[in-house]
Amino acid sequence: MGYAHDYATAIMHRGRVPMEPVDFVPDWADRPRKAKFHPGAETLPLPEPVHEPSTGPADGFGLALLSGMLQDSYGLTGRRLGIQANTDLAALPHYTQANWSRGTASGGGLYPVAVHWVAGPGGPLTPGVYHYAPHRHGMRRLLTGDVTGDIREALGPDAPAQASGTGQYLILSVKYWQNSFKYNSFSFHAVSMDVGTVLQTWRLWAREHGLRIAPVLWFDEERIARLLGVDHREEGVFAVVPLEWAGGRTAEDGGPAVGRPGSSGSASSPAPVPAAVRHRDRERSRRVLAFEALHRIHEATLGRAAERPAPGALDRAAAPPPRGTDPLPLPAPATAPIGVHAALRARRSSFGRFDASHALAPERLAAVLADCAATAVGSEAERPEGPGLTSLYVFVNHVEGLAPGAYAHDPAARSLRLVVPGPPGPFLQRSYFLSNYNLEQAAAVIVPTVRTTAVLDAVGERGYRLVGAAAGAVAQTFYTSAAAHGLGAGVALGFDTVSHMEELGLTGTDEAPLLIMLLGHERPRPADFRHEIA
Repeated sequence: MGYAHDYATAIMHRGRVPMEPVDFVPDWADRPRKAKFHPGAETLPLPEPVHEPSTGPADGFGLALLSGMLQDSYGLTGRRLGIQANTDLAALPHYTQANWSRGTASGGGLYPVAVHWVAGPGGPLTPGVYHYAPHRHGMRRLLTGDVTGDIREALGPDAPAQASGTGQYLILSVKYWQNSFKYNSFSFHAVSMDVGTVLQTWRLWAREHGLRIAPVLWFDEERIARLLGVDHREEGVFAVVPLEWAGGRTAEDGGPAVGRPGSSGSASSPAPVPAAVRHRDRERSRRVLAFEALHRIHEATLGRAAERPAPGALDRAAAPPPRGTDPLPLPAPATAPIGVHAALRARRSSFGRFDASHALAPERLAAVLADCAATAVGSEAERPEGPGLTSLYVFVNHVEGLAPGAYAHDPAARSLRLVVPGPPGPFLQRSYFLSNYNLEQAAAVIVPTVRTTAVLDAVGERGYRLVGAAAGAVAQTFYTSAAAHGLGAGVALGFDTVSHMEELGLTGTDEAPLLIMLLGHERPRPADFRHEIA
C-alpha cells in the first residue's frame, strides 16, 4: 500500500488524532489572492452568456455557451451579505473581505481551482492558452499558438475518443497555497472535492443543453504543468475536459494548422523547445508554507497516462448493497420548478437558518436523494453503465411520514432501510466540530460514503483524486437539487468520521463517510441585503 492509504486513514481519524501541524494558525493578513494574477496579460471579455437551453440540443459548444457555463459555475454572480451563523459574518460588509456568490460550491469558500482553456484551430479565438479570470469574466491570454498536440500527447494514445478528436480543452488545476494557507495538511482532501464540484456543475449545465462533459483524470501531469508555466510540486493538474465544439475541426482532420510555439515548422529544424506560457502567476503572500503531508499525497497521486485503469477496473470498488431492515418506499420524486441556471444562481449555504417547525415533504427528500444517487464524475475510469461508487445514508429529523432515525438509501427500490432507530439530533450535534449549524433543526442530514481503500486498490493512488471528486460531485448535485426545490442546504467536512462509522455500523467495513449534507426549510423572511439594488 502507498501513501494515499495512509493519508486516507489520517483524514478519517483527524477528529480524534489531529493532523500535523496541530498548532497551525492561518495568517489572514498574508493570505494569497482569491484568484490567479498574470501581470501584463491581455484579458479578452467573454460575450453575453447563453444560460437557458434552446428548443433543441446544441450541436456543440460555441463561445456564448462556454461563456454561460463558466459564468454559472465559477463566475461571480452576486455578493453574500445575509445574516447567518458562520464565523465570517462580521467581515462580510468590508469590500476587501467580501464573499461573492458562485454557482459552484467550494470548501471554506476559497475557490482554489484554476480554469485554463487550451484553444486549438477551428474555434473562435486565436489558438493558444487562456486563463479564465472569474472576477472579470474574461479570458486572459497566456500563450499564442496551437499547443493542442501537446495536450493530446499528454493524454496518451489510449485516451477516450472524444479527448483525442477535439481541438478545444478545459484544464482544471489547483494552486495548493490558495487553500493550504487555511487548511494545511487537510488541503488536498478539500481541493479534490472542489474539482468535483466544478466538474459536476459543468455536467449538470451541459446536460441541460444536450451536451456532454467527460473529464479525463489520467494523463502526463508534469507535462501539462510545464505548459501552464506552473511548478508541478506546487500546483496539481487534476482534470482535462475535452469540449465538443460546434463546427470545430482539428488540424489533423483538415482544420487550419497553426505553427507550434518554439518550432519553425520545417522538417529539418532541430527538436522544438517544449512550449510553456509566457505570462506567469504572481504570488501575493510574502511567505508560502509547505506541508509534508500535502506534498506527499500530491506526489503519490501524480497523473501518468500509462497508469490509466482498464475499463471496468472500478467495478470491484462499487458501492455495496444497501444495509438495514425492510425497505420503506419513498414517494415519486417531486419535479423541480426551476432549471439548472436558476438553481445555480439560488444556491447558497444555509448556515444556521434551518427551521425545524416546517417538516420536509417526503417527495422532496426523494427528489434530492435520487439526484445525488445518480451522480458520477464521468471520468474515463468509470463505465457509463457501470455501478456507482457512492452510497447514501440519511439521518431523518423532521420528514413527514418518516420516523426519526438513520436510514440507508436504496436507489434501485426507491426506498429507505432503517439502520438505527430514534432521533439522531443529539448524536449529529455532538459529532460536529463547528458552531455554524444546529443539525437538529435540519429536516435530514445525508451522508455519502465511498469505499476509499477499494478505489485505491482498484485503480492506484491517483484514485484518491477520483474519490474526492466523486464526493464533491455529490455535494454539488445536492446543493443544486435543493435550490431547485426551494430548500435550504449546507455541506460540511468538520465532523467526526469515526463516530459516524460507529453510529451507522460501518466499523470493520471499507465505507468511509466523506461529507455531511444538511437539508430542510429555512426560517421565513431571513435578514438579507439586496446588493444588486444598492
